Amino acid sequence: MPVSAHPRAAERQGAVPVLLALPAVLGCAFLVVPLLGLLIKAPWVSAPALLRSPETLQALRLSLVTATTATALSVVLGVPLAWLLARPAARGSALLRALVTVPLVLPPVVGGVALFTVLGRSGLVGRPLYQLTGFAFPFTPYAVVLAQVFVAMPYLVLSVEGALRASDRRFEEAAATLGAPPLVVFRRVTLPLVGPGIVAGAVLAWARALGEFGATITFAGNFPGTTRTMPLQVYLALETDPGAALLLSVLLLAVSLLVLVLLRDRWVTRW
Repeated sequence: MPVSAHPRAAERQGAVPVLLALPAVLGCAFLVVPLLGLLIKAPWVSAPALLRSPETLQALRLSLVTATTATALSVVLGVPLAWLLARPAARGSALLRALVTVPLVLPPVVGGVALFTVLGRSGLVGRPLYQLTGFAFPFTPYAVVLAQVFVAMPYLVLSVEGALRASDRRFEEAAATLGAPPLVVFRRVTLPLVGPGIVAGAVLAWARALGEFGATITFAGNFPGTTRTMPLQVYLALETDPGAALLLSVLLLAVSLLVLVLLRDRWVTRW
């Protein structure tokens, strides 16, 4: 075979078939064009006044604080849960995994109703808690965080579980053979191995928590300065001022994109 034929063969192997390129382009357009529509249709003239308004700043601050708190709780609770699901000898892991991933497909409003049945003032846990302390979760900032954890933690669990399954367990086995206790192995060996997976899962959980709407409005309500997050502010503005809703949507999009780019593309690759 002539030497000059090799570059042509390499080009043919690297070429994308039309039957794959066309649906890929259509899929990309379907996801990107609506976002471009927000940028094009937004009334940028009124943006400075709207973005400086107390209602917008309150909603943005509440969203950032609650989403970050929910992500921290998801990491604390979700990483051990992912470790348990990734153990091949764990009994009932398949059923547990199915239950953990239910919030991914469950309508968020149903998730809010489910939280009410457990943590509401007359719920399974909420009733004795209210009787003992006089405290109730619904319609408080704590309810916002709990709703966000409920819908966001499965993203982190699945990401960390995948990283655990893909990691080389020989390092853990070697540490255990040298006499390291299981908790030390988890802290000194397992966590560094799956660090990028934890960061990627935390980014996804944070983005999902930031955009949570259904469970929040059902379980926490829509009270300005207390439970009205940015998605709820967008929904309220859409009913009275569509232009403001577009600008708030662009702001929420910009914050989400900024975090995804900074964290996922830079921190994960440098871990």
